[in-house]
Amino acid sequence: MTIPQPGQGAATALEESSASGKARFIPIHNSVYPVIVALFVAVFLISNILATKGVSIGPLITDGAFFLFPVAYILGDVLSECYGFKAARRAIFTGFGVTILAVVSFYIAIWLPPAEFYEGQEQFAYVLGLVPQIVLASLAGYLVGQLLNSWVLVAMKKRTGEKSLWARLIGSTVVGEFGDTLLFCLIAAPVIGITTLPELANFVIVGFVWKTLIEVVLLPVTYLVIGWVKKREHY
Repeated sequence: MTIPQPGQGAATALEESSASGKARFIPIHNSVYPVIVALFVAVFLISNILATKGVSIGPLITDGAFFLFPVAYILGDVLSECYGFKAARRAIFTGFGVTILAVVSFYIAIWLPPAEFYEGQEQFAYVLGLVPQIVLASLAGYLVGQLLNSWVLVAMKKRTGEKSLWARLIGSTVVGEFGDTLLFCLIAAPVIGITTLPELANFVIVGFVWKTLIEVVLLPVTYLVIGWVKKREHY
């Protein structure tokens, strides 16, 4: 008796389907990972556009993405805690690639000659013509910060197991947000209009403290999301 090899049944079924001329489709695995990655990438892309605006709230100086960007780190924590460093890294690089595609697309759209009836060319170019230095700052901060955040969280999990989730989330946030904020602020500050050392220090400290505090405040939400994903994925 011939013993079928692993995957032989599926291969045979595909061959029979192909021979019969029936339509075939690749099955979608029942996982929420692609949805989380899509949200992660969308938040980062939107944040990059919002970050081109300098914001002053009383004595605080920050950028227009200050209220949204922490969500990217929360989603990054969920990816790292539930799926591991390699899966989180894949999402990070996906966001990196999508953002580069968006920037290139913006410049192509700006370069294309406007129709006679279109009167918003200058405004369109002003809003979407992202300054190269801002793009560099954002991409560098994002890549370094997110990779640090994911690496630290996974490294801590390997040492502690399933215990002390709060410590992993806060510890990775502190390291990742500091690296992200410092790189972004150092590169982007002159373009945003920050020219003095006190303003730069304010920009770095406010950005880092705000983003870290937001993640700490939202820790219960992160706990709930991680718990839901683990249960949904039969962890």
